[in-house]
Amino acid sequence: MYQSFKTPSSPETGAPRLKALRAALASAGLDGFLIPRADAHRGENVAPCDERLAWLTGFTGSDGHCAVLPDIAGVFADGRYTLQIRSQIDLAVFTPQAIPEDRLSDWLKTHLGKGTVGYDPMLHSYDEISKLEKALSPEISLIQCANMVDAIWPDRPAPPAGQIRLHPLEFAGKTSANKRTELAAQLVDAGLDATVLTLPDSIAWLLNIRGSDINNTPVPLAFAILHADARVTLITNPAKSSPELTAHLGPNVTITANFEAALEALTGNIGVDRATAPIWVSQQLPNPTWFPDPCIMPKACKNEAELNGSRQAHLRDAAAMCEFLAWIDQGIGGLSEIDVVSKLEAFRAQSSALTDISFDTICGSGPNGAIVHYRVDEASNRAIENNTLLLVDSGGQYLDGTTDITRTVPIGTPDSEMIRCFTLVLKGMLALSMLRFPDGISGADIDTLARAPLWAEGLDYKHGTGHGVGAYLSVHEGPARISRAGSVPLQTGMILSNEPGYYREGAWGIRIENLLIVSPPGNVGGEDKMRSFETLTWVPIDTRLINPTRLTKPERTWLNAYHADVQAKIGPQLSPEARAWLTQACAPI
Repeated sequence: MYQSFKTPSSPETGAPRLKALRAALASAGLDGFLIPRADAHRGENVAPCDERLAWLTGFTGSDGHCAVLPDIAGVFADGRYTLQIRSQIDLAVFTPQAIPEDRLSDWLKTHLGKGTVGYDPMLHSYDEISKLEKALSPEISLIQCANMVDAIWPDRPAPPAGQIRLHPLEFAGKTSANKRTELAAQLVDAGLDATVLTLPDSIAWLLNIRGSDINNTPVPLAFAILHADARVTLITNPAKSSPELTAHLGPNVTITANFEAALEALTGNIGVDRATAPIWVSQQLPNPTWFPDPCIMPKACKNEAELNGSRQAHLRDAAAMCEFLAWIDQGIGGLSEIDVVSKLEAFRAQSSALTDISFDTICGSGPNGAIVHYRVDEASNRAIENNTLLLVDSGGQYLDGTTDITRTVPIGTPDSEMIRCFTLVLKGMLALSMLRFPDGISGADIDTLARAPLWAEGLDYKHGTGHGVGAYLSVHEGPARISRAGSVPLQTGMILSNEPGYYREGAWGIRIENLLIVSPPGNVGGEDKMRSFETLTWVPIDTRLINPTRLTKPERTWLNAYHADVQAKIGPQLSPEARAWLTQACAPI
């Protein structure tokens, strides 16, 4: 099993750990301390040694932060975690705060007023700290200090040391030398002698390498310096290297363990990404130039080899999903959420191509389905009950691509309200699937289309409609996303999720998710060229939860054509039993 069901944290540990932290703050002369979810690389997933937020508070969400003051400690998280955070933290000592409604600066001014708040400069970006300092000055000062959580964490795990692996050219589509040459030309054009890279997925993409330092995301934890002559200094534990890696990287890539010394050796005009690099990095340089990570956009706009690999990975993954859904329809009474997750992973592993899951499977039965990022563990595990909904959001990591799919299915007989809400969510999902849009449109411009059917009936969901997805990299990849905050124009080759939902607290949750590729602009008969989306995901959407009278003719036509394609593409890969199930599941409505 790739997924562990061990309960990751316990609210009972929060009070004594918080007490110890406050004692350490008092000894250091600080009035407060900031604890982000992020590590020095600003990734969504972090190694066990960097799980400071979870260790202190019990909250295990993929985003959030905590601010500890002498008399109050706030734990901040967005709408995806409204229910989860209350179940994981000790509400007697920690106070949940909502992002973006509760701003950290306002909270600090209200509860501290005046004083000094410490932070670890390796865990916060320049943008983050400068904005916070501006909002707090002059009453509250931010002070750099050693990490105060590490000081009270007696059994903190050691940093990971997974071996760095080569990523084959057949999947990467472009050599590392070519990538480095192209990006180095951008540095020359910008008048830079080098730029510092701190995002592991950027470094993995640039050097055509992968790793195993964190769960679910195949990257090595590392920093790098890209020079204007296309050389790269890779900063990581040399023990992660091998003769094969050295040969793969070539003579223009050197490995060192000392990040500080590598920065001190730089001369000339050096670029730093103010939004992602730790503020510590820019403080090591005499006069850094703010320069966005040059890997982010070309990494997001996949080349044809990466897109073809993703297409193959999704066909493989769809076959596993169809076998899984056929198994569910045989009857899963008496089984638990853990049983379901384990079975799904087993189906994915049958192809022998699975290298990992792309995130811990979200498998919510009944009320657990209303917890947007629910992760089943031994404490929360729920029996599958009849006449409710089962929401399963999962994905796989394959050498040729990363998958992410959500399907909601009825267990027993769905009631009219389940069908009404599912149909509204489906209409929003279809609106994006069928969309044509001009060049320059961003995710913020189309997010409302997915919500409009729900809005019309007074409903909504508290998460973005879609996120970027990597090519055997992070399942959540920037810079584009479909949300109110998605300001980056959608460009050819980007892979995005399309996943509207609706969640009824204490009852059930609904989400439907396919992945999409942004297509090049093309002629559709009008005056302007239009973009569209290519569907990557080929798994039936449960028609038992659809009220067909609520669908327009174009919506029914699209759905029936999609199901016909699913049957044609996936049917030949399935077992006889699953193939018979697929025929029924793909019947036209």
